[in-house]
Amino acid sequence: MKLTDTFVKRKQGNEKPQKYADGGGLFLYISPKGTKSWRLAYRYLGKHKLLVIGPYPAISLKEARERRELAKKLLVDNIDPSTAKQEAKTAAAIAAKNTFETIAREWFEKYSGKWAETTRSGVLRRMERYIFPAIGKKNINLVSAPELLTAIRKIESKGSHNVAHKALNECGRVFRYAVATGRGERDVAHDLRGALTPMPTVQHYAAITDPKGIGKLLCALDSNYGMFHMRCALRLAPLVFVRSKELASAEWAHFDFEAAEWRIPAEIMKMRGMHIVPLSRQALEILHELYAVTGTGRYLFPGRPRKSRLMAVMGGEVPMHSKSLVLALRCLGFTQDEMTFHGFRSMASTTLNAKGYNRDWIEKQLAHSERNRARAAYNHTDYLPERRRMMQDWADYLSELKEKARKEATSSPIAPAALPVAAGSVKGEALRAAPRP
Repeated sequence: MKLTDTFVKRKQGNEKPQKYADGGGLFLYISPKGTKSWRLAYRYLGKHKLLVIGPYPAISLKEARERRELAKKLLVDNIDPSTAKQEAKTAAAIAAKNTFETIAREWFEKYSGKWAETTRSGVLRRMERYIFPAIGKKNINLVSAPELLTAIRKIESKGSHNVAHKALNECGRVFRYAVATGRGERDVAHDLRGALTPMPTVQHYAAITDPKGIGKLLCALDSNYGMFHMRCALRLAPLVFVRSKELASAEWAHFDFEAAEWRIPAEIMKMRGMHIVPLSRQALEILHELYAVTGTGRYLFPGRPRKSRLMAVMGGEVPMHSKSLVLALRCLGFTQDEMTFHGFRSMASTTLNAKGYNRDWIEKQLAHSERNRARAAYNHTDYLPERRRMMQDWADYLSELKEKARKEATSSPIAPAALPVAAGSVKGEALRAAPRP
C-alpha cells in the first residue's frame, strides 16, 4: 500500500530503525531517534544501491515521488543517480567558491602588491562600496551585463564618471582573470563598451611659458603675500616642478641637504621606485629659510588639522592641502586660464625642451613613465648627474628672468600696485634670518 501524508506525519520513532515502502524502490526511513528521511533502493549495473533523497518534512511525499521518477530516468540513460547527485553537490560547492567577490579578492591579492598604496585602497574601496553589494555573492558565470551595468550606473548617477569608468575597467580585469584561471567563461564587462557616459575631453593645464611672463610670475611668487610657509611653497614650485600633492605633503625626513636631494618614496609617487629631485642652490636657500620655521615638525608645509583628520594622523599633524597652493595662485591674481599649479610642470617641460635638453632627462625629472614598453625595458638609468646639471641650469635661468622682470618693473614710470600682506607674513619675514640647519 502506498504511503499517505497523514501516515508519514504521524509515524514516530520507537528506538529501532523503521522502513515503510511507497513503491518503485522509494521508502520512508525512520531512525532510532525518530528523524525521517526518504531513500531509494535501486539496481545499477547489476548491483544493489541506495540513494538518500533527503529529509522529511523538508522534502514532502510528493517531492520524494518526483525525485524517484527523475532517478529512474537517469537509470534509463545508464546514469547512476548517486553519482549524479554527488557531481551536482560538487558543482554547487565549486560554484559557491567561484563568486565574483571571491575571485575579485584573489585577483586583488595577486596583483596589488606592486601597486601604490593609493591605488590599492582606491580599487578595494570601489569594489567594496559599489560592486560587491550588487554582484559579489553571485557565481561569476551567472553575472549578466545588465546587472553589472546597474551597479556601475549607480556610481555614474552621482556624477563620478571617472570612478565609474575605473570600476568597469577593474571588473573587466576580474572577469579576464577568472577566464585565465579556468573559472570564468567570458568577460561580461567587454559587452558594456560605450554604455557609460564618455569621459570629458582632456583639457590642457594653463601655463605661462614666454620668458617675460615667467619673470613676472616669479616676481609675484616672491612678493610678501600670505603666510611664510605658503610663500616658500610657491617659490619652490617652479624649482622642483613636482605635482601639487607631492609638494604639499613633503616631509623633512625625505630631504638630504648634504646630497642636495629630495627623495620622494615610491608609494607617494605611484612609481616602482623612489623619485629623486636634485635641489639647486636656489631651492636649498628656500628650504633653509623654511627649516627655521617648520623644521621641528614632520611636514614642510603643515596644515590646520580638523577633528576628523586628527583621528587618522599620529599626533594630529597633517600636511597642507594641495588645493591651498592653487588658491594661493588665485589670490596672487592668476586666473585658471592664465596659470595652474600643474602649469609649473608644463612651463619647465616646454622651456627645457625648447632649449635642447635631452627628452629623457626631462621626462625622468617629471616622473613620467615611458609609454613605449620596449624602450622602457632597456631604459633603467635615472640620469641623475645630467638631471642635477639641468636643474641647476633651470634655476639659474629662472633667476635671470626674475631679475630682469624686477628691473623692468622698477624702471617703469608707473609703479606696480602693492600686493596685500596676509596675516602671519610679518612673523615669517622675521624668522627668515634664523640660522640654517
